[in-house]
Amino acid sequence: MTATAPRIRQLPLVRLLFVTAVLVCGLFGTLSGTASAHAALTGSDPKDGAVVDVAPKDVTLTFSEQIAMGDNSIRVLDPSSKRVDVAKMRDLSGGGTVRYAVDLKPGLPDGTYTVAWQAVSADSHPVSGAFTFSVGAPSETTATVPDQEAGGGLVGTLYDTVRYLSYAGFVLLVGGAAFILACWQRGASVRPLQRLVVGGWVTLTAATLVLLLLRTPYTGSGKLGDAFDLGGLADVLDTKTGAALVSRLLLLGAAALFIAVLFGAYAKRVTETETESEAAAKSGTDGSDDEDDAEVSGGADSEAQKAKADLTFGLGLGGTVVAAGIAGTWALSEHASTGIQTGLAMPLDVLHLLAVAAWLGGLVSLLTALHRTPDIERAAVRRFSRIAFTSVVVLAVTGLYQAWRQVGSWSALTDTSYGQLLLVKVALIAVLLCAAWFSRRWTGLLGERATAGTESEAESESEAEEEADAGGETGDAADPERAAQLARQRTALATARKKRDRDADTERSGLRRSVLIEACVALVVLAVTTALTGTEPGRTEAKEAGRPGTEAAAPAPARPVNLTEPFDTGGANGKGTVRLTLDPARSGNNLMHVWIDDPAGKPMDVPEVKVAYTLKSEQIGPLPIVPERLAPGHWSASSVQIPMPGEWHLQVTVRTSDIDQTTIEKNVKIG
Repeated sequence: MTATAPRIRQLPLVRLLFVTAVLVCGLFGTLSGTASAHAALTGSDPKDGAVVDVAPKDVTLTFSEQIAMGDNSIRVLDPSSKRVDVAKMRDLSGGGTVRYAVDLKPGLPDGTYTVAWQAVSADSHPVSGAFTFSVGAPSETTATVPDQEAGGGLVGTLYDTVRYLSYAGFVLLVGGAAFILACWQRGASVRPLQRLVVGGWVTLTAATLVLLLLRTPYTGSGKLGDAFDLGGLADVLDTKTGAALVSRLLLLGAAALFIAVLFGAYAKRVTETETESEAAAKSGTDGSDDEDDAEVSGGADSEAQKAKADLTFGLGLGGTVVAAGIAGTWALSEHASTGIQTGLAMPLDVLHLLAVAAWLGGLVSLLTALHRTPDIERAAVRRFSRIAFTSVVVLAVTGLYQAWRQVGSWSALTDTSYGQLLLVKVALIAVLLCAAWFSRRWTGLLGERATAGTESEAESESEAEEEADAGGETGDAADPERAAQLARQRTALATARKKRDRDADTERSGLRRSVLIEACVALVVLAVTTALTGTEPGRTEAKEAGRPGTEAAAPAPARPVNLTEPFDTGGANGKGTVRLTLDPARSGNNLMHVWIDDPAGKPMDVPEVKVAYTLKSEQIGPLPIVPERLAPGHWSASSVQIPMPGEWHLQVTVRTSDIDQTTIEKNVKIG
């Protein structure tokens, strides 16, 4: 034992979990920022930046995958920011394409029109965007569109945080209940474990209600105040995600009844059974010759054990059905419900979530029992070790299938955000398995010393009973109040002695440390898992490129794109130079910077800069990019998604006044 071991044991559990939670929140905030849309606008008519001679009859948008849109999902605004569409959607999808159109009012005058669209992907994530086209000639426009993407800002951060809490609540609720029923039935009457399971139920219920309220601003305006819009809530209830959240609330009602029985009638039954068993064992060792009494006692004990077994089976079956139903509300509304092989993916996703809850929730329950209840049986620890091993096997099988289904190719593991997050999760799982190996090792040592420990505990209990009997008789003879005070003191001393014995047990201390490490890493794994559910799968990006499920050609070495081109919009102060960089200039996520310089080489602030990428050989695009202004003459876009490598046609549009603009076109190689 090293000199630092006692210090590790004395570190408060609450402090360690608080530090871990802070790290998780930081990591989760970073990961959630990488989440991207699951559907993309792949084309429009008129195109972004187009100038047409005659006003079109309608505006048509083409998307990469199925989406949900309402009558107000596409808005067309004239130069004075008034709507000129008829607010009636037309679904033109067919032949493998997803296309929607909205009719325009007749007789539109010349000028620049803004098209703002907003939709929800098939896996419940919001997407939005905007572009402009002009009739006759460009003009000044006062039309405004939201300055942030759908699902972003404060509402997006709150929504992602509550999603994480909902997963955590599910893990504690299901994993804690499973630990009690399958590993340590006496834990049903242990207050710390009761608080853990009830806390999981309260967290999941509250998170589900908040998600239901936040759904309207999350997929709509982005304004937190719209969370209490009853009309928006009614619209949410008509969606697949709204139905899943309501179903989850109904299932949580059944879970509340399950918890009431578990910590009520079941806990009472377990306590009575143990008491009767101890009484029967004691009467059998008293030397009584009354065989009839022994038979009656044995029959009563057998009947109590059978009643407890029946109740355990009923709770286990009912709890499994409720837990699977709750897990199904995620499978029916997120990644598993879209893409290929949904009939197989959804049940495997439910199985995956149940295995996660049994393992991670059981870990937290075991950690709580080891720290708060020093008399947990070694057999309970060994039973959980077997359940954890089974859960890991299930996670490995279902996780491999999910990875194949969502990633689709080896290159997507490193070239897409989803693949990179998946690699992070795999690395964390490896760390978790290492900690689990140490836990199993400590559990084995506990089993080797079980006999000696049982004898020692029996001797200690016998001595404590003799002291209590002697003290009780003396106290009763002297003063009942004094006797009660002595009894409380003896109880406190016995508790302190148990705690000292627990801390002096090297195997238990080692097990507590390894389980604590497992629980802390599990919190981070849960954060990465939550981020994965909000990130575009690699296979979806391949589908957007028109090559679903196939591996792209070997990419060329990644070289940043550097473009320097002069421009002249034709108006006053309309000359300058565009400098653009795209790094690393490969498929996946890229960072783009645009600088505008005047003829003297100084920063030139212009009203608008837009960029578009088109891969003509694959009929992809134009993919519009509206960079954010960082400083005078400097614009940037931090998440430019390039679906696949190739010879891309780059268009940079610079507007120097209300009516003066020009577009620079250049072919660039993106590896």
